[in-house]
Amino acid sequence: MMIVWSQAMETAVLHLRTCDPVLAKIIERVGPCQLASREPTFETLARSITFQQLHGKAAATIFDRLRKAAGRRFTAAAFLRLTPEQLRACGLSRQKIASLTDLAEHVVSRRINFRRLHTLEDEEVIAQLSGVRGVGVWTAQMFLIFALQRPNVMPLEDLGIRNAVRKAYGLAEIPKSAELAKIAAKWHPHCSVASWYLWRSLDGAAAC
Repeated sequence: MMIVWSQAMETAVLHLRTCDPVLAKIIERVGPCQLASREPTFETLARSITFQQLHGKAAATIFDRLRKAAGRRFTAAAFLRLTPEQLRACGLSRQKIASLTDLAEHVVSRRINFRRLHTLEDEEVIAQLSGVRGVGVWTAQMFLIFALQRPNVMPLEDLGIRNAVRKAYGLAEIPKSAELAKIAAKWHPHCSVASWYLWRSLDGAAAC
């Protein structure tokens, strides 16, 4: 289920336009920010894991099969009731099955409580989620932006953002994390919106 981002965009866009003329040109070209999010649930993070390193259409087909196999509600408990044979029949690889199983076990054992994640600081959320097999810092950051609607997330290792910055700022090479952090310093506290515009400047977007 997609929901419109609740954060007021006008303040963020005004700040970014004012503080960075390069980003201002991107904002002018891309148009209004239409950052949307998904519910911060087990299903959303499971979807993110499923989509990793797969073409969007193929991943969507696999995840649709998985949701149907789980039954009416796609919960951690419902996932754990599926057999390895059922999971493979959905098109999941062994690695994805292991990651999704680990996530479901974290939820069932209450090591991760999706209802309480909104009470945690960004770094605490990243630490919790990256404790799951197959969930790294980048995946956790995407969850922060697209599910928890955190306004100031800067994915310094995101290749799409780094490519967009290289192109927009006329850099000879893709910037390393430290260089990107310096460029992004002026965007705070609206790095999530800045990230969205940089993704859109390449006519693409990250997905949680």
